[in-house]
Amino acid sequence: MYSVISACTCICLHFLLMCCQLQVFVAEENVDFRIHVENQTRARDDVSRKQLRLYQLYSRTSGKHIQVLGRRISAKGEDGDKYAQLLVETDTFGSQVRIKGKETDFYLCMNRKGKLVGKPDGTSKECVFIEKVLENNYTALMSAKYSGWYIGFTKKGRPRKGPKTRENQQDVHFMKRSPKGIVELQKPFKYTTVTKRTKRLRPTNPS
Repeated sequence: MYSVISACTCICLHFLLMCCQLQVFVAEENVDFRIHVENQTRARDDVSRKQLRLYQLYSRTSGKHIQVLGRRISAKGEDGDKYAQLLVETDTFGSQVRIKGKETDFYLCMNRKGKLVGKPDGTSKECVFIEKVLENNYTALMSAKYSGWYIGFTKKGRPRKGPKTRENQQDVHFMKRSPKGIVELQKPFKYTTVTKRTKRLRPTNPS
């Protein structure tokens, strides 16, 4: 009699253990990693090497490029305009960037009223933006300090205030473009051939 009860008890315990493992597995399968990615996007990264890029930001609404004219910001720059050439520093793993005018050395920032301004010092969080690649292949830039506020311009190239912007508005859509006349040349790949007789660097001949 006791052996039968013990066997039933073992079976019940084994069944409960399997149910618990199944619940843990289902819970792990339903983990939403988007929250983790978003948190990492907002976090500063002082360890990784910063990546510096040079390009222009073409405004979908004005048909021109963003200009950093000292303390004034506009989207009226022609292709190749010196004030439209931007030095963009990737700040974190999650595509936080700082945007600086190459000609003026002023940073593109957004103040507490949502106004786009140029500042000589870009260390403030008001000068950090979260880069978002949209489904239409355009890029939107949201303020890292004021969530939901985007860099945006009117058809006349005038800045829009952050509180009046939304991600789905064409006013906040931009396209990255290399400055006119600046082309990155690909260099022939070089490999090193090591033998017993010689150790020389031999460039490949492009076909």
